[in-house]
Amino acid sequence: MSDNNFCFDYELPRELVAQEPLRHRVDARLMVVDRRRVSIEHHHVRDLPYLLPAGDRLVLNDTKVIPARLVGRRIPTGGRCEGLFLRATNDGHWELLCKARGRLKTGDAMMLLDGEGRPAVKLWLLNPMGDGRWLAHPESEDPTESLLARLGRVPLPPYIRDGNMVDADVANYQTVFARVPGAVAAPTAGLHFTKELLKSLVDRGVDCSAVTLHVGWGTFRPISAPSLDEHEMHAEWGELTAATAQELNTTKERGGRVIAVGTTVVRLLESAICSQPTVPHETPNDRAAIPPWSGETFLFIRPPYEFRGVDALLTNFHFPRTTLLVLVQTFGGRELMERAYREAIREEYRFYSYGDAMLIV
Repeated sequence: MSDNNFCFDYELPRELVAQEPLRHRVDARLMVVDRRRVSIEHHHVRDLPYLLPAGDRLVLNDTKVIPARLVGRRIPTGGRCEGLFLRATNDGHWELLCKARGRLKTGDAMMLLDGEGRPAVKLWLLNPMGDGRWLAHPESEDPTESLLARLGRVPLPPYIRDGNMVDADVANYQTVFARVPGAVAAPTAGLHFTKELLKSLVDRGVDCSAVTLHVGWGTFRPISAPSLDEHEMHAEWGELTAATAQELNTTKERGGRVIAVGTTVVRLLESAICSQPTVPHETPNDRAAIPPWSGETFLFIRPPYEFRGVDALLTNFHFPRTTLLVLVQTFGGRELMERAYREAIREEYRFYSYGDAMLIV
């Protein structure tokens, strides 16, 4: 991939990939990157109430991770198979990613196992949908939410214990403000917050608002296209209410900053702005700053992109050659972000979902 495509590889020692969260979430390290001063400082997440001035507003993604990982046995061979639930259709079918030894085909059946490893529900494969996705049907009258509660596991990314959950992940891989079920991966920047930290921020004049963006299966998908323009972006559903939009616009009008907690929040806010219809001779500043919005977004933020909804970004350290890293580079600037990642590796920061964080101001 050429330099002008704003995506870089980097070598990361395996021991820097965090396998467990810290005992106290707020003890995670926090690299503060100042774009104007072109500087890097080292703090901790617990320092946020002293780093953010009164009048700023944090925007949190209140999506809730569902137990989307499925484990089963193929019928009649008994071979192991795995699935990742993506969504339920209006007619009761499931869309899911499937993986098994040997070729899967229409009409295949598998027995899904419950949390104790016992045979529970038969699942039929109906039609392939491309990219490893299948339309399938569970042989049960129970609603999807109940079935997933009984059959599903926490859908950890493969770089954490090869995706194998332990009991503690049920709480650890969920933000304390999760409210709306629908994500198959956590909005990981939000994992650093506790209720006590949020209260401390509010007490010091830093307000909080919530939006929803259900993190999808494509979030960790590497970029393999020869150019960013050719990468096919995954869709994610989100919602920004009128009340929240008003809170954000009022903050901006009063001179405060809108601080996105995570790349998912950036994608939602910028999608809302991009959704506004253009009119002849209109400039970007002619539009309402951040309008209410809901729906699916395919927005891929890459250079040259002009951010209009977000003033600062709190984010984790991301996997190389991913759309998440491209977004962060676009926001922070390529040279400064490459420098920040080199320093994070040198200072032995913890990387990825259960790792440390970066605040870009």
